[in-house]
Amino acid sequence: QVRLVESGGGLVQAGGSLRLSCVASGITFNRYNIGWFRQAPGQERKFVAGISWNGISLYSDFVEGRFTISRDNANNTASLQMSSLQSEDTANYYCTTVSKEVVKVVDAEERGYNWWGQGTQVTVSS
Repeated sequence: QVRLVESGGGLVQAGGSLRLSCVASGITFNRYNIGWFRQAPGQERKFVAGISWNGISLYSDFVEGRFTISRDNANNTASLQMSSLQSEDTANYYCTTVSKEVVKVVDAEERGYNWWGQGTQVTVSS
């Protein structure tokens, strides 16, 4: 059974930083792409960043230069380091994954992923 558990969300002031983590189980982690999406109230879920099974990263325009995605295959963990946070970054952040056998490169669309975590809430106060 595939399971993704996010952590690290919370309340932070504008300009601050947070580090989100996603621990995966039930998969051969180093053969899976990882994505982070976010959903703000009343909005669609949007791609934030992704990292391929072989370490190639992709970022949305609105986080480029502020967020950094990484992975630790030894510990089945992916992380999203978020800096210079703005009120617009307030959302529930979701970790998602798909096997490289299904999708070979990082996909910025939800359809490119199979499994999702429950999310972790990030709130940025201005």
